[in-house]
Amino acid sequence: MNHKRFWKRANRAFNIALLIALPVLLFLLLRATDWDEVFRLLREYPLSTLALGMLIAICSYGIFSSFDVLSRFYIGHPLPVRRVFTVAFVCNAFNLNLSSWVGAIALRYRLYGRLGMSTGDITRILTFSLITNWYGYLLLAGALFVSGFPDLPQSWSLGQSGLRAIGVLLLLLGAAYLLACRFASRRAWGWKRYRLNLPTWRLAALQGIAGASNWSMMALLIYSLLPASASYPEVLATLMISSIAGVVLHVPAGLGVIETVFITVLRDHFSRGELVAALIGYRVLYFLIPLLLACLVYLWLERHAKKLKRRADRREAARAS
Repeated sequence: MNHKRFWKRANRAFNIALLIALPVLLFLLLRATDWDEVFRLLREYPLSTLALGMLIAICSYGIFSSFDVLSRFYIGHPLPVRRVFTVAFVCNAFNLNLSSWVGAIALRYRLYGRLGMSTGDITRILTFSLITNWYGYLLLAGALFVSGFPDLPQSWSLGQSGLRAIGVLLLLLGAAYLLACRFASRRAWGWKRYRLNLPTWRLAALQGIAGASNWSMMALLIYSLLPASASYPEVLATLMISSIAGVVLHVPAGLGVIETVFITVLRDHFSRGELVAALIGYRVLYFLIPLLLACLVYLWLERHAKKLKRRADRREAARAS
């Protein structure tokens, strides 16, 4: 018990230290930023670039929302795909901007519950979607790190060899999941109160493709806002590092974390102004605009929830008969 308490306190102290250090580091990095350059670059983005960025964001959210659609087929629930897709979009937008507790968890239970889905089915959808996201991350980040991306700053003690070792570990974990889905005779697994029924290997492969595709689209949006000299694998790998850092620190939308990691890793390739301008554009196109749309869709869902639930009940009754 004392051992568990020690590690719990150590983890809390570590997170607090990082939360204190992060804004200090970000302040030091941004203090040296030429803000006149940032505002000039933001004004000079061509309309075609912004339109392309918005199209990429739409594609990314479409892929992201398909995680719940895959989950719906995984559990065999009769709720129409369009309803699942709509709920998933709202939850994902709130999740990215606020926190997983608000978007990924609380809103899913509320919206799916109001559409007649049981708590157990909602939990299974949530679990399957989370696995899809992070399974794609394992495969993509593992491949990038093994390939030597990103080119880490010399000041980072991890080094390229350490990064490659992490990449190998991630790929092994990804391969283990796929092999388990293909060959494991025991399909139900659990830990404490968490339970998972392994999907078919084909569905697991779709999870990896969907998850990796979404991460790739997110990085493509940032890449499209950077100068033409940008390397897409470098941008993608940097996003992989910044995303896991944001999860560890429990920072909503990775606010400050993404900026700190990108400026630190890519400062030898771009000016601070170019990086900050691209990340501001990324936050507007990928976070703020979808959140505004999600708020409107959420209000519509709340207003029509009873009517939609009655339709779902009639479909379920017709199916049962």
